[in-house]
Amino acid sequence: MIVAVVGGDEGRGAEEGASMGDGTSMNEETPAGGGPGIKLDQFLKWAGVTPTGGQAKLMIREGEVRVNGEVETRRGRRLHRGDRVEVAGRTLTVDIE
Repeated sequence: MIVAVVGGDEGRGAEEGASMGDGTSMNEETPAGGGPGIKLDQFLKWAGVTPTGGQAKLMIREGEVRVNGEVETRRGRRLHRGDRVEVAGRTLTVDIE
């Protein structure tokens, strides 16, 4: 299971099932996408940052997403435990269980 630990603007929250920093995690199946970790665009959708994969793709392409402090424009970038994703004023930490 992959848990998105939310930091930053706590007031925004995440979609139902996403971690709100209180140790709870999503209760739906994790979209692994065929390899270790999870693809960046899938993670953004899964964590409730965007409602669609298309919107995630646009945010990534336009340079609105940082991974570990660097702008990431590859939607297929694989995220692993400990990676920090910054987007829309929030910081999400990937925790693969």
